[in-house]
Amino acid sequence: MAQENNMEKVISLAKRRGFIYQGSEIYGGLAGTWDYGPLGVALKNNLKTLWWQMFVEEREDMYGVDAAILMNQNVWKASGHVGGFSDPLVECSKCHHRFRADHLTDLKKCPDCGGALGDVRQFNMMFKTHVGAAEDEGAVSYLRPETAQGMFVNFKNIIDSFHPTLPFGLAQIGKAFRNEIAPRDFLFRAREFEQMEIEYFVRPNDWERFFEEFRQLMWQWVERIGLRRDRVYELEVSAEDRAHYSKRTIDFEFEYPFGRKELYGLAYRTDYDLGAHQKGSGASLEYFDEATKEKFVPHVIEPSLGVDRTVLAILTDAYTEDELGGEPRSFLKLSPAIAPVTVAVFPLLKNKPPLVEKAREVYALLREAKKTAGGRARIAFDDNGNIGKRYRRQDEIGTPWCVTIDFQTLEDETVTLRDRDSGNQERLKISELSGRLLG
Repeated sequence: MAQENNMEKVISLAKRRGFIYQGSEIYGGLAGTWDYGPLGVALKNNLKTLWWQMFVEEREDMYGVDAAILMNQNVWKASGHVGGFSDPLVECSKCHHRFRADHLTDLKKCPDCGGALGDVRQFNMMFKTHVGAAEDEGAVSYLRPETAQGMFVNFKNIIDSFHPTLPFGLAQIGKAFRNEIAPRDFLFRAREFEQMEIEYFVRPNDWERFFEEFRQLMWQWVERIGLRRDRVYELEVSAEDRAHYSKRTIDFEFEYPFGRKELYGLAYRTDYDLGAHQKGSGASLEYFDEATKEKFVPHVIEPSLGVDRTVLAILTDAYTEDELGGEPRSFLKLSPAIAPVTVAVFPLLKNKPPLVEKAREVYALLREAKKTAGGRARIAFDDNGNIGKRYRRQDEIGTPWCVTIDFQTLEDETVTLRDRDSGNQERLKISELSGRLLG
């Protein structure tokens, strides 16, 4: 199956099954914006919950924050975003379409209409706005283009409130906004997106050790969410391609249908950000080491993971076509850890009250078992359409297991358990379901 066709099929499935819709679709849409439907929200939330559990809750050295999207404009001046957060832009003199110059092979001819392209100029990607009633320069603010700065400016607050010992990190999940010249490739390059980021503060001489620790942790994350490891690659970013604040960066790239592109980043930001904000604000952002009695500005390791790019990687990696029962089918081979629905419960026939009542009973039993076990399994009840259509629908949304209550269930308290990947079915006692599916 051609990769580009795979992409079209994933986009179609995502809309059809309620994962992702075009933003403002009934008004013709707005480029670079996407709305998540019920199953997309569930998938995103599962990912964020799993990330928070793995990178924050399972450690003793992390502090969660949720910084404001709007910040004092001087934050972005000090960080370098006002002066340097830009992409090269060219505009067609005929159709006036705009393009990123670094995405074109011919900087003279418009790829859309063939007209002449103008000179390359720098385009700042931050969304600019005004805070309050005034619209002068003093009221200027920006929608944040990254979540990192909200953590750097809260470094002093965390030190004063919690007195942490180095090394420690600040973790945040939140929205960021970039006015992309040419948003493209579905969720990959959008104007509004969500990040899962950590700023991990270390002694200057320790950075290599913790850089390697987080490199390994990011590979563990890739495995935990079920991405095929052979589709993820490390790229050591060269000095000329690194961001101005970075002394070392590794990009984790994924083999998307449109090519191998950046999925995650791991950067050693040195003391650039804290040093810049210390200078810009006049506040001391030094760390005092009680043991050695020395003061210094910590250095930073930053693992940065995009939620939306992760969703896109998962959907394209999980999309599978095969033949089952002599008929072609498409399904999402999602890990149970992140699937929007873990187990779907059916009555064989929706117009037979005894079957529906028993199915509701099993559904309630599994939901209660999930609560008791403290698990995060998602249980769904489905009686829409015939049994074949239900199986195919659950396959397409990636549900690992389906439980069907039939007439034999009423006689011996057994159900049919169906496996998504193989399509195999087996009889299982109701009393064994929770241990098998939620354990």
